[in-house]
Amino acid sequence: MAIPFLLVVLKLLMILVFSGWVSLWLLKPTEIWTQKWKGAEESATTTVFGYNGLDFAVYSFPLIFLAIVGFIYLELKQKEPRSRQARSPGKALSNPLIVNSYVGIVSAVEVLAVSLFVLFLAWTFYTRISNDYRKMLPVKNMKLNMWQFKIFRVATRLGLLAEACLALLLLPILRGLAIFRILGIQFEASVKYHIWLGTAMILFATLHGAGTFFIWGVKNLIQDEMWRWQKTNRIYLAGEVTLVTGLVIWITSLPQIRRRQFEIFYYTHHLYIVFLVFFLFHGGDRHFYMVFPGIFLFALDKLLRIIQSRLETCILSARVFPCNAIELVLPKDPRLKYAPTSVIYMKIPSISKLQWHSFSVSSSSSVDENTMSVIVKCEGGWTSSLYNMVQTELGSEADQMKCIPVAVEGPYGPTSLDFLRYDSLLLVAGGIGITPFLSMLQEVEFVQSSGKKRIPSQIQLIYVVKKSQDICLLESVLPSLLNQKSEQFHLKLKVFVTQEQSGATIRELLNEFSRVETVNFDTQCSNYATFGLERPLWMAAIVGLSSIVFLIVLCCFNAAFFHPIKKASKPKYPTSVIDLLLICSFSIAIMCGTFVAIVLRWRKLQKELQIRSQNPVKEIKPSLLESSRALEEHEIHFGGRPKLQDVFAQFPNETGGSDVGVFVCGPEGMKDSVASLCQMKSQGIRMGAHSKKPYFSFHSLNFTL
Repeated sequence: MAIPFLLVVLKLLMILVFSGWVSLWLLKPTEIWTQKWKGAEESATTTVFGYNGLDFAVYSFPLIFLAIVGFIYLELKQKEPRSRQARSPGKALSNPLIVNSYVGIVSAVEVLAVSLFVLFLAWTFYTRISNDYRKMLPVKNMKLNMWQFKIFRVATRLGLLAEACLALLLLPILRGLAIFRILGIQFEASVKYHIWLGTAMILFATLHGAGTFFIWGVKNLIQDEMWRWQKTNRIYLAGEVTLVTGLVIWITSLPQIRRRQFEIFYYTHHLYIVFLVFFLFHGGDRHFYMVFPGIFLFALDKLLRIIQSRLETCILSARVFPCNAIELVLPKDPRLKYAPTSVIYMKIPSISKLQWHSFSVSSSSSVDENTMSVIVKCEGGWTSSLYNMVQTELGSEADQMKCIPVAVEGPYGPTSLDFLRYDSLLLVAGGIGITPFLSMLQEVEFVQSSGKKRIPSQIQLIYVVKKSQDICLLESVLPSLLNQKSEQFHLKLKVFVTQEQSGATIRELLNEFSRVETVNFDTQCSNYATFGLERPLWMAAIVGLSSIVFLIVLCCFNAAFFHPIKKASKPKYPTSVIDLLLICSFSIAIMCGTFVAIVLRWRKLQKELQIRSQNPVKEIKPSLLESSRALEEHEIHFGGRPKLQDVFAQFPNETGGSDVGVFVCGPEGMKDSVASLCQMKSQGIRMGAHSKKPYFSFHSLNFTL
């Protein structure tokens, strides 16, 4: 009972802290808060913390504290006994509400969150403008009349809306420090929030800059104002650099460029460093504290990922499928456990020293203790180079194949096996989208054999491929297809081959395409295995230590340069000097957190080397296709796509489950079709014993950014 009680306490604490942080943003535009806060800063200026310490503690630390408590919550959540949860009305909010080709698949929760955020932006803008128009104090140095002053203030306040978007912009793209995991949202799903926030931020920032330039143009002050680098207040030149950099990042991240010229997108996205530094110079340190939590967590997350992937491992073996796909087998620490549908990021320096590519893990850590597998489809330049490299080694007559070093980030994935809580599962895969379902099916089979947890009694896998040879990717789940002996678990496969006409059976095709060639590589180039992320408790400790160091260093700088300062006196140094000291404090804090992460990684490496020596990796053996009648109950259809409406209509009759988990991974068109059907089939929830209508819970899996 101790763990459930602590989880409830931590959840309430996180809700309280988050509510307080949101309240700060709501109160900040009001005159009452402005007056009270000005007095609080003046009082704090004479203390050792200074106004910088007060701004950090009030504006920045609540979100950092939320991340720390969240990691402790995730650590305890992993130790909590799992049980099948009943369907609740709140789960309906996570199902698709809007299915559109432009905005994608949007749930009711997302619509609610976006609506509240838009209301917050409207509240902030209205409150600021109302206060400005009430005072009506024209800018002295530009001698603006009334309408010019109004436009100038509107442009200025639009900049604050861009600041609000920036405060949240980096949170969705955290990987190791992803605080969205507390809500069950993974990195791949939250990338769209980053895109929405980035687009909104650029829109407001562009309007902010355009309005300012318009007033400068009206007053013939463009040449005078745009190159000014003031010692105090706003630095216009820094703001212009920030806007131009943001526009370059946004334009090169558009789908038309990102998908065709990924390198351009990748390299220009690293301009975020220039963007953030010049935003600090433009907005000043007081505004920077509002966006500091996301920047702080992102910097730590980035450095932790670099440390994790710094030591390269090697490819143990590769299996070449007839469908131009290869399965790479990587060594892993036996203590590394990950949930199915997890994703790793992989870099092969011999192909490219900069390119990282994401792949869904196709193996289960419960089944394979020493290895981890991913399946790569040959579809682009990087994957073609990898495929050719393996083919070259496969055709070589040398006794010892060369070693292929590889750097790995992850695995990143869900914190729990939530898919096991459903009565039935409907899995819809297209092409290489089968890979996350391979790990799910292996996990289900392991849990069923161990008898420790309840599992879905019926699973139906809809697999859509262009060519019949693509079904060879099902080889790892053949035991599940062949051994249907348990009454607690039944798997049915329906294959749809869209670009071929044939009368072949699944047995015949599997016999034809089951010939998988395997090549084993030399492993002398690396003694390291993949051992994943640090434990959530260590993550919490690193974040907490770094934030404390930042505050201490900030106080030391305050005591050395700005203490004591009389209330009536002016600042001794330009604001840019204060900004530089803030950057120095930030850098020292991040370096301390990085040092701790390096020490933890070094300790784990020492233990990992001993484990590798005691538990050698086993060679992969080709799967055995047994002559069993179990394949006869599975279906294969040629010449067309599945009629998903018929699948959804027949599925309840075939399974009898009332709570159905629908998982889809494949092309966007397939996801939209499945989401629309889940939306249509699950309108409303009928609770109670009389509810016989099945409820379809939609889940989209995606590992292509």
